[in-house]
Amino acid sequence: MRDVYVSGSLTKEQLDFYNEEGYLVVPELLTEEDLQAVKQAMSQKVTQIADELLAAGLITDTLADTPFPNRLADLFKDLSAEEFLKYGRSWRDRLLGYFTLMSNPKILNAVESLIGGEIFSNPVYNVRPKVPLVAAGAVPWHQDKSYWPDANANPVITVWISLVDATEENGCLHIKPRTHKKRVLKWHRESATGTGYTTLSEKQLGTAPTVILPVKAGSAILFNDRCLHMSTPNLSKSVRWSVDLRYQPTDQDPMPQHGAGFLARSHKYPERVCTLADWLNNRPERGEQDLT
Repeated sequence: MRDVYVSGSLTKEQLDFYNEEGYLVVPELLTEEDLQAVKQAMSQKVTQIADELLAAGLITDTLADTPFPNRLADLFKDLSAEEFLKYGRSWRDRLLGYFTLMSNPKILNAVESLIGGEIFSNPVYNVRPKVPLVAAGAVPWHQDKSYWPDANANPVITVWISLVDATEENGCLHIKPRTHKKRVLKWHRESATGTGYTTLSEKQLGTAPTVILPVKAGSAILFNDRCLHMSTPNLSKSVRWSVDLRYQPTDQDPMPQHGAGFLARSHKYPERVCTLADWLNNRPERGEQDLT
């Protein structure tokens, strides 16, 4: 029995907890060094948005020297939620830092403990800037499976990682343990805020308790795509930056209707594992024809 991490892999106790509860918190799985590349990619995106806001006459200062956790919040401080939603409630750009994060061995080692060493990175990954007081930041109760209800893929493992300390004030994750064995519940689209999130009615939530999961930056929360979860609004003054990455066995539906995922790890066919150049060109494996 392992009682310590081995190259980021999970212990028997962690696996038992995940299988029973449907989720697992891995505190500070990633270091600040691990997060630098994805933070740089996010900063690149924020600079692009700032330049567009300036060109549109919506701001007079791009706040280039404002610290990473605050800059996006300060840019939209005097703008409407509608202005923010023009850029989407989450981002899925093909930037170097995102691939670096999705390919991080510490993440893949943890996922391998759950689904084995043939790992496909699902195309539905999201960079989530939860901006203070913007409706897109509050995510209602849902199952991730509701976003790909017809896909023949099970299990899909969500790896949710916060790039800043996630707190109750800035809208950390809430989860209902042991709901991962539920069927996919009948969901509807949220319509009040313009976000279009999938959501469930109050009566569908049942009597399962809610666990609130504040975590330190670099921590990972792993959960099954049927596990009920949500997050609350950001009531702080800075952005709650997070990513949700998804992984599945390679013999499952790659969901091309959602974009091009990629082969992240293979013990059987290591020569086919996707490179950065392949990913930037929407190729799921090394050397495949361009899918764009």
